[in-house]
Amino acid sequence: MELEDEKKGGEASGQTSDKEMGLSRKNSDSSFSPTEDDDEDEEKKPQLGPMIALKEQLEKDKDDESLRRWKEQLIGVVDLEDVGETPDPVVKILDLTVRSPNREDMVLTIPDDGLPNPKGPWFTIKEGSKYTLVFNFRVTNNIVSGLRYNNTVWKTGVKVDSTKAMLGTFSPQAEPYQHVMPEEITPSGIFARGSYSARTKFIDDDNKCYLEINYTFDIRKNWQ
Repeated sequence: MELEDEKKGGEASGQTSDKEMGLSRKNSDSSFSPTEDDDEDEEKKPQLGPMIALKEQLEKDKDDESLRRWKEQLIGVVDLEDVGETPDPVVKILDLTVRSPNREDMVLTIPDDGLPNPKGPWFTIKEGSKYTLVFNFRVTNNIVSGLRYNNTVWKTGVKVDSTKAMLGTFSPQAEPYQHVMPEEITPSGIFARGSYSARTKFIDDDNKCYLEINYTFDIRKNWQ
């Protein structure tokens, strides 16, 4: 959710990074329809072999101590209660948190219907403020490989940022995982203020989407 300081004259910065919600000079007429970047992801999808249920992999050669230790080094110690009979991993994004110094954390719970706040902005953040975005998520059933975060932001119908960040590969476990993004600073100035629309997706190496949400947020002169 990176938001960079705006240049004089109302121009947005031309830099795009692997963080969330930045402002970029690279504009397009994109909406919530798939972008060219999304198409590239589909074309670059690797051709992998058939998936095997993690439980089957763990139980195979379970009497071989050396193999058991080797598997634990690769995937860690897995709680079999979090492992199912099917090969597909299950990833549930529990919440997104916006942290800003000297402010109470804004914990944004993910609704079941994927509509955070259809009647208004999901959150508001002050211009020129430092912030950090934190993801909490849980993985069950099987290993998820190459989980990544994609975020696209529009202002007045024009795409101002398209960001991708790799979160990593995760084994099933009872406790949630937490990923903390680098600290950023929201832009400031009259042209930076206003309402933004965004689409956030969490997908893996197989381009399986675990969460896609569309929402709006505001940048204001003061905290609300």
